[in-house]
Amino acid sequence: MKKYFLNFFKISIPLAFGIFLIWYVFNNLSSSEKENVYYSFSHANYFIILLSIIFGILSHASRAIRWKYTIEPLGKTPGFWNSFFGVMIGYIANLAFPRLGEVTRPAVVAKYENIPFNKLLGTIVAERVADLLILGAITLTVIFMELDKLRDLLVEIAAQGGGKFSLENILILLAIAIVGGGIFLFFMISNSKNPFFSKIRTLFQGIFEGIKSIATMKKKGMFLLHTAFIWIMYLLMHYVCFFALSDTSDVPLAGVLASFVLGGLSIVFVQGGIGVYPIAIMKTLVIYGVLNTSALALGWIIWTAQTLMIIVLGVISIIFIRVINQNKDAATS
Repeated sequence: MKKYFLNFFKISIPLAFGIFLIWYVFNNLSSSEKENVYYSFSHANYFIILLSIIFGILSHASRAIRWKYTIEPLGKTPGFWNSFFGVMIGYIANLAFPRLGEVTRPAVVAKYENIPFNKLLGTIVAERVADLLILGAITLTVIFMELDKLRDLLVEIAAQGGGKFSLENILILLAIAIVGGGIFLFFMISNSKNPFFSKIRTLFQGIFEGIKSIATMKKKGMFLLHTAFIWIMYLLMHYVCFFALSDTSDVPLAGVLASFVLGGLSIVFVQGGIGVYPIAIMKTLVIYGVLNTSALALGWIIWTAQTLMIIVLGVISIIFIRVINQNKDAATS
């Protein structure tokens, strides 16, 4: 019973928060601002949105192929369609419950490819490590591209506190804090028997094993090539949508990347990013001079296109994975 309520709150609280944000934002828009949002939707270039969806499908197909390279060392490689359908079923599962797809994907493929579930689950670690490194690189790129804005903000905060710090002093202090904190956490995590730190230690051990598996992979070149392709498609899927509205077509690259990172992070906190994703896009683009109504409309357009794509492909995958494997189902029944 306790586990049931815990799972219920894990789903309901983030979902309720997302719905609340939708209500809050639209409730605070004036009549003219609401009209501007509706106008943006009605005058958007939906050919561009379709192009974005195509980029998304290509990224998912590449992910299905990449997954096969991590499975090959297990002695059996799944077919493309089982791998692709497994990926899409995992995505649609994530809309229902955060991270459920990480379990659903290997469970589906294990059923039809006769590969142990726990081994398939382990292969996803390498994928997640590679994706985490790419996302980290994009985030650092945004930080360095926007260093001037961050510098002005840090100097302003320091001035308000009565201090007179140069950018160099601030960066030195930050570096000392990060290194010192890292050393402290390292010793705490490596020696502590606290359950919290034990979980963190297990997490880092899993990441390390994932990095090692990439290094020892037979086709690591193809794995890395597909990883690059997946993230290029992700970026293009996001970037082309800016040309769907005239008000967002001239947003600088830094703004596109910043909205990409913050939009992606919003999905982590609320399943599917409902309510949060469009607001994250809006808050980011307003910094770059985009009207809040146009920025909000773009956020909703991107989120709706991506979510519908996942739902449609997910439902198709649930149906057709049974169809293409019907002989296997008959043999096991």
